[in-house]
Amino acid sequence: MSTTPEARLAALGITLPTPAAPVANYVACVQTGSLLIVSGQLPLADGKLFATGKLGGAVSVETAVEAARYSMINVIAQVKAAVGDLSRVKRVVRLGGFIACTPEFSAHASVMNGASDLAVEVFGDAGRHARSTVGVPSLPLDAPVEVEGLFEIG
Repeated sequence: MSTTPEARLAALGITLPTPAAPVANYVACVQTGSLLIVSGQLPLADGKLFATGKLGGAVSVETAVEAARYSMINVIAQVKAAVGDLSRVKRVVRLGGFIACTPEFSAHASVMNGASDLAVEVFGDAGRHARSTVGVPSLPLDAPVEVEGLFEIG
């Protein structure tokens, strides 16, 4: 495995996008002490939503897993913009996932693995984290997934 998060991203063929600007009265990141909190990120790819709709409806689990991965790429882009060097991430402390779904959908954890797996691929053991995954009736712009994060920065 490559030695730095940036090298791991390159090995995965991932180029971080320009971080999305907040669309309301909040900031993308807040650092307090050694903790960096990243606001929820949608699955934007090339500035557009990767997918829209709900799980248990028009969106498949496979599509949503990829959407969660795109959301995590956008979380990582916010971290890099905030701290400069991803090697400063000492730990991915927690990820929170929101899955837009029908009431009978129950494979939330499988969807959120798209984000969790990428965190470990990029940050190695420091990417192992606590996690919450919640089904919701809707998300901004009809996105199927939103991911937020809490990071320890050194």
